[in-house]
Amino acid sequence: MNCLPCFNKDDDEEPTDPPPPPPKIESLAHIEPKEAVTSSSKAKTFTFRELAMATKNFRQECLLGEGGFGRVFKGKLQSSGQVVAVKQLDRNGMQGNKEFLVEVLMLSLIQHANLVSLIGYCADGDQRLLVYEYLQMGSLENLLFGDDPDKKPLDWYTRMKIALGAANGLEYLHDKANPPIIYRDLKPSNILLNENYEPKLSDFGLAKLGAGGGKVNPTSRVMGTYGYSAPEYSSGGELTLKSDIYSFGVVFLELLTGRKAIDTTRPNDEQNLVTWVSFI
Repeated sequence: MNCLPCFNKDDDEEPTDPPPPPPKIESLAHIEPKEAVTSSSKAKTFTFRELAMATKNFRQECLLGEGGFGRVFKGKLQSSGQVVAVKQLDRNGMQGNKEFLVEVLMLSLIQHANLVSLIGYCADGDQRLLVYEYLQMGSLENLLFGDDPDKKPLDWYTRMKIALGAANGLEYLHDKANPPIIYRDLKPSNILLNENYEPKLSDFGLAKLGAGGGKVNPTSRVMGTYGYSAPEYSSGGELTLKSDIYSFGVVFLELLTGRKAIDTTRPNDEQNLVTWVSFI
């Protein structure tokens, strides 16, 4: 039976335009941080002095955490009063100027509710710092595996909410960015949470641009974190969008079980979460 179309009072209103697609990301080669940041009106440049004042000269009491890039401090911008997270490059650390540049470029061009927002950066002399929005609940790693005995375990609804948000962030990188972006370092410490436990992916220093089908050429320089990297990438350098999906699967198992991906305190046959799950 044929049905006549239904109309309501809103049907004759002007349709709203769909949101514009993310801008095309060009090659990372030979791009200076300043060039990358100018593509986003929201990104700002800061002097080292401004960020030192914001973090009380990088005092220990402001330290939020430490990773491959360097240390992350809580700060308050003197100009606006905004509370921020300031990541300072460790010049002797595992990641360097290339990773700094990649992160500036990536986060200047892509925006999504489940990706951390870049407020600005500092490339003052040999200083390299990134300024992000501050997320009150910290990282998923601390919430799942922190040593605070008074902290209540995450309830089931919140765990699934976090998993869904992280998946939405990956979907944006894989399906909406042009070309697709392979995140390459999905793990609980890189998933940050706001006061409503809404997750945002952070730390894009290891991200890679994919070609057709989201693949990149095999590489002998395998980056990422043991326990979260896909086997074909860890052993042969084969990097695709599926590498991120594997990492997401490991994080999802951590959310389901409350166990770490790699835990050397457990019996030998339970230390690797993926291996243990495959035999139970």
